[in-house]
Amino acid sequence: MASDNLRGSLWMMASMAGFAAEDGFLKTAASQMPLGQVLVFEGLFGVLWFSGLALRAKSPPLPRAALSRTMAVRSAFEVAGRLFYALAVALTPISTASAILQATPLVVVPVAASLFGEKVGVVRGALIVTGFLAVLLILRPGLSGFSPLSLLALAGMLGFAGRDLATRAAPPALSNAQLGVAGFAVLALCGFGMLLVTGRVIWPSVFGLGLMAGASLFGIAGYGALTQAMRMGQVAVVTPFRYTRIVFALIIGMVVFGERPDALTLIGSALIVACGLILLLHRRHR
Repeated sequence: MASDNLRGSLWMMASMAGFAAEDGFLKTAASQMPLGQVLVFEGLFGVLWFSGLALRAKSPPLPRAALSRTMAVRSAFEVAGRLFYALAVALTPISTASAILQATPLVVVPVAASLFGEKVGVVRGALIVTGFLAVLLILRPGLSGFSPLSLLALAGMLGFAGRDLATRAAPPALSNAQLGVAGFAVLALCGFGMLLVTGRVIWPSVFGLGLMAGASLFGIAGYGALTQAMRMGQVAVVTPFRYTRIVFALIIGMVVFGERPDALTLIGSALIVACGLILLLHRRHR
């Protein structure tokens, strides 16, 4: 189990790097074309990719197990997570949206401990809380420090937390490729729903197509790594490594979008990384 947790933690870090890059491409693409159009492209791209992987393994892309009650719940949470977080990325700074998303462990770990009988422990629980306090240090919520648009990221965070828990409880017969087909199909449906509301589609430029392709490729890589992490290690062990996403987001925000985090933001990010590393070392020591 220790080696599985180590590999799961590394997969989670790789997933967070992929998702942070996806956010950067998505934010740029959404500035040039409707967000719904970007989500439809990425969703269909992902469905084709994971369908190909499933067929290569000689398994159907959408088997009967994908229509189970657990998968229906997973899809509902996926809709909420994908839709609201995509809006948050498009309308708010990437670093802020990613920071709010780091509250996911506070939802996932206690519920996982209740549903799956996993032990959190005093040290691990304290480190998770410390990591969340570091997120608050970055956000500094208050009358002047909290934007109503940040509620979009909060809603997305709750959706992703439910999605991750449902992924853990998904039928073992479903492969990672089949879970990917289901997840990206939901993303495409979210995009179609947004287009029905906005009623606006434009013909993308070559640069726009490149942006959507970049978002799709990094989204696929992050999604595959996340599924691998959640199914390999214990939820209480691998979930805190979501905190690394804020570090990747800060780098992308600074380099690509010219965001300049202040000292408190950098201190909070350093605490988040430290908590994740201490969690890994503590687990290996035990």
